[in-house]
Amino acid sequence: MKERVDLTVQVGPIVLKNPVMVASGTFGYGREMADLVPLEQLGAVVVKGISSKPRPGNHPPRIVEATAGLINSIGLENVGVEMFIRDKLPYLRKRNVPTIVNIFGESPEEYVEVASALSEVDGILALEVNISCPNVRSGGICFGASAEMAAQVVRAVKDSTHLPVIAKLSPQVTSIAQIAKAVEGGGADIISCINTIPAMAADIYTRKPRLGNVFGGLSGPAIKPIALKSVFDVVREVSVPVIGIGGIATAEDALEFLLVGARAVQVGTVNFANPMASIEIIEGIKNFCEQQNISRIEDYIGTLQLPTL
Repeated sequence: MKERVDLTVQVGPIVLKNPVMVASGTFGYGREMADLVPLEQLGAVVVKGISSKPRPGNHPPRIVEATAGLINSIGLENVGVEMFIRDKLPYLRKRNVPTIVNIFGESPEEYVEVASALSEVDGILALEVNISCPNVRSGGICFGASAEMAAQVVRAVKDSTHLPVIAKLSPQVTSIAQIAKAVEGGGADIISCINTIPAMAADIYTRKPRLGNVFGGLSGPAIKPIALKSVFDVVREVSVPVIGIGGIATAEDALEFLLVGARAVQVGTVNFANPMASIEIIEGIKNFCEQQNISRIEDYIGTLQLPTL
């Protein structure tokens, strides 16, 4: 029997059995999908964003379909860090699922509170810091929109934990490469990009917004070309590894991100349409590598050949 390709990847201080994770906000806390997806086969599960206290989220409707994607306005609903540690994490630990916890807050202190609590328990591979949140002390300006504020919150988290820190970047910036450089300077071990793109939808008959919160975040295949360009730009700017996110629905999509230099990917919106998409993507990457006589996926990462100008 022909030996299968080695899909192991080194992503900064962490090692994954394969480069395919499921993205925060699209896979619940993992257990919700366990009857549909063999969790142990994933590179990692990134659980939905966790805050210091439980959050009810936004008023419905909270999801609306868009051309080649979804607009969501969930509002970061979650059970809070205490209940997550008590009720959600043990299941993932028991199943031996590599677990990355996405965290957020409305002040650097809230990020630190969540990071500190999670750092005291076993079973967490890394923390992914969502900096696409409003800083209430700065008039609601998004942490990720300012290089200075982005670096500040990442540094605060980094100083409060022994876990690897992943900074998740917002696309709603003038230069994502500049923000990436700032969070690298703030101590980020890894960068993931991109988060959703601000969007809205309206009902022409009722003349009302189609989301209860009016605005939401666009995700899915519609944003893939933007996400790919963002990853390309960030990879060229920083020395820390990058995780690609945005519209990945097939093995070919994932391979594009790896080709431009992402060391791993997160699969998101497609999980709602096809819960097994991430597993199919892993198998598709294996098949591609076998067809191309690539024995290690590490040998493919970042091998994009640019034209000579």
